[in-house]
Amino acid sequence: MESIFIKQGIVIRVLLEKWRNYGIIDEKMPDLGRNDLQRNAGEKKMKKILDLITAEITQAFVDCGYDAKYGKVTLSNRPDLCEYQCNGAMAAAKEYKKAPFMIADEVAAKLAETSMFSMAESVKPGFLNLKLDETFLASYVADMQADEGRFGCEKAENPKTIMIDYGGPNVAKPLHVGHLRSAIIGESIKRIGKFVGHKVIGDVHLGDWGLQMGLIITELKLRQPELVYFDENFEGEYPKEAPFTISELEEIYPTASKKSKEDEAYKEAAMQATYELQNGRKGYQALLSHILNVSVTDLKKNYENLNVSFELWKGESDAQPYIPAMVQKMKDDGFAYVSDGALVVDVKEDTDTKEIPPCMILKSDGASLYNTTDLATIVWREEDYDPDEIIYVVDKRQELHFVQVFRCARKTGLVKPETELKFLGFGTMNGKDGKPFKTRNGDLLRLEYLIKDVEDAVYNKIKENRDVADDEARATAKVVGLAAIKYGDLSNQASKDYIFDIDRFTSFEGDTGPYVLYTIVRIKSILNKYEQTYGAQSLSVADRMKDFVAPEGASETDLCLLLTKFSEVIESAYAELAPHKICKFIYDVANVFNSFYHDTKILSEEDEKKRNSYIALITLTKSILETCTDLLAIKVPDRM
Repeated sequence: MESIFIKQGIVIRVLLEKWRNYGIIDEKMPDLGRNDLQRNAGEKKMKKILDLITAEITQAFVDCGYDAKYGKVTLSNRPDLCEYQCNGAMAAAKEYKKAPFMIADEVAAKLAETSMFSMAESVKPGFLNLKLDETFLASYVADMQADEGRFGCEKAENPKTIMIDYGGPNVAKPLHVGHLRSAIIGESIKRIGKFVGHKVIGDVHLGDWGLQMGLIITELKLRQPELVYFDENFEGEYPKEAPFTISELEEIYPTASKKSKEDEAYKEAAMQATYELQNGRKGYQALLSHILNVSVTDLKKNYENLNVSFELWKGESDAQPYIPAMVQKMKDDGFAYVSDGALVVDVKEDTDTKEIPPCMILKSDGASLYNTTDLATIVWREEDYDPDEIIYVVDKRQELHFVQVFRCARKTGLVKPETELKFLGFGTMNGKDGKPFKTRNGDLLRLEYLIKDVEDAVYNKIKENRDVADDEARATAKVVGLAAIKYGDLSNQASKDYIFDIDRFTSFEGDTGPYVLYTIVRIKSILNKYEQTYGAQSLSVADRMKDFVAPEGASETDLCLLLTKFSEVIESAYAELAPHKICKFIYDVANVFNSFYHDTKILSEEDEKKRNSYIALITLTKSILETCTDLLAIKVPDRM
C-alpha cells in the first residue's frame, strides 16, 4: 500500500500525490513503502518548506487566473495569527482591477482543496493567512530526519573553489584578543561553505615579512653575535635546530621593537637587516626559517586549542617570489608609474564620492608594502588554485586598504573578471568601557589569558551549582568556556562592535553559548534515560520515525515548524557570510525545545507510539543543534 506518514492510523494517500506535484518524489515512481519513499526523497533532494508552500500558493493564484508572481509567501509577521502569509492579492489588485479581498477570497477557496494547510484564510483588506496541516508538517519533519546529516539542506549544484584569508597573526608574537574575531568568524564561514557543498580553503596568511623580521635578527645579533648566521663568509650548512625557544622569541620581538623607537641607530640596523633578508642573504634566510618553524608550531597549538584550523599556512614571505614579475608587468602594461619616488597605480573611479588614494606598489627605496604582498598573494592564489572567490576576514578599519588592493588587482588583470574578491570587515571587541579590549596597562591581552579567565568563570559557576569533582568541572569548563567566547562573538553581526562581557557570556541562562550547550546536554540525558528505561539501544532513528505522528500541542508544533527552517537559515548564513544567523536559530530552537520539554511528559508518556514520536522529534532536534554548533566550531560536552 502506498503511504507517507500516518495520523491516527489513517493513510494519507492524497498527500503522496501532492509530494509528487511538489517535485519531492519522481512522477514516474511506482507505489512504494515508507522507507523506500524516504530514500527516494533523500536522493531527489528535499525542497525547502517555504519553496513547497510558495509553489502551492503560486499554483492557486494561477488556477484562479492570476499571474504566478503574486504567489510569494513569507513567514508571518503575526505568529499569533498564522505561520505564513501571502500579500500577493494586494499587489494583484491594481493589475486586475479587483478589490484585493476578492482575489484573496478566490485563492483561499482554491486552497481549501489542498491537504497542505489546516488554515488558508482570507483577511481583509486582502491578506492570506496560512497554517500548515499538522500531518503535512509531520511528514516534512520526518523526511528531514531521513535526509541524514543534511536535514533538507541541498548541496550547491555548481560547487565553487573558495579561499578564505583569516587569522593573520604575526610570527614571533603570541596570539592576542585582536586575533580572536578573524579566527572564529573565518573558521565558521569556512565550515558553512563546506557544508553547503563548496571547496573551501582556509589560509592563515602569516605576517612573516617586513621590519619585524629585521628587528628580531638585529636583537639576536646583539645577544649572540657568534652565531654562524651573522658570518657573511660562512659557506657550510646552517644548524637544523633554532638558536631560540618560542618563549625567547616572544621576548625578543617586543624588546627589539621598543629599542627601535628609542634608538635611531638601532632602527637603521634593523632596516638594513630587513633589506638584506629580502634581498636573499643566506644567513638571514636561514634565521627566517627558524623563526617560522618555531612560531608556526606554537601557533598551530594555540589555534588547535581554539578549534580553528587552516588548510594552508602561507605567509607574506611566500608571495615574495611573485613580486618582481608582477611589478614589471604593471610597468609594461602602463598601469604603474612613479609619484614622489614611489611606484603607484591609480585606483580611483568616476563614481567615487570620496578620495581614494593611489595604490602604492613600492616605496621610494624599492621596498614592498602590505599592498604589494597582498597583490602578489592574489597572483599565487590564482596560479595555484584558480579560486572562484577569495574572502578576506579582516578588521573593518582596513577597508580602504582592501578597496585599493581589489581595484588594483582588477585594473591590472591579476584576477579574472569573474573572480569575486570579498572583504568581510569585522568590528572591534570592546571592554565594558566601550573601548577596544586591553589590559589595565593598555596592552593587548594574550588570547590564552582571556580563555583562562572565561574558563575560570565557568568553573566557578559549575562548582556553585553542582557537586562535581574538580577534574570533571575543569574539563567541562574548558569546553563550555570556549563555547561562551565563540557564541558571544559570533552571535553579533560580524561588522558590528560588541562588548565582551564575561559575566553575561558565561551565564547558563539567556542568549549564550552555555545555555545552548545545556539544552543539547539535556536532550542527550533524556535519550540516555529512554534507552535505559525501554531497552531501545538497538532501535534506529529510522525505526523511531515510523511512529512519528502529527504534533498536537502548541510547543510541539512550534518546535517542528522551527526545525523546518534549518536549510533556509544555513543557506542565508552562507550567502550573507553571517554566522550570527545560525546563533539566532539555535537559540530559538533551544528556547522552543525547553518549552516543549516543560509542557510534555516525554519519558512517562504511556502511549508507546506517541512516546517514540517525541523521542524521534528530540533526536532530530539534537542532531540539528549539534550540526549547527559544529558549523560554529563549538564542541558539545557530554555532561554539564
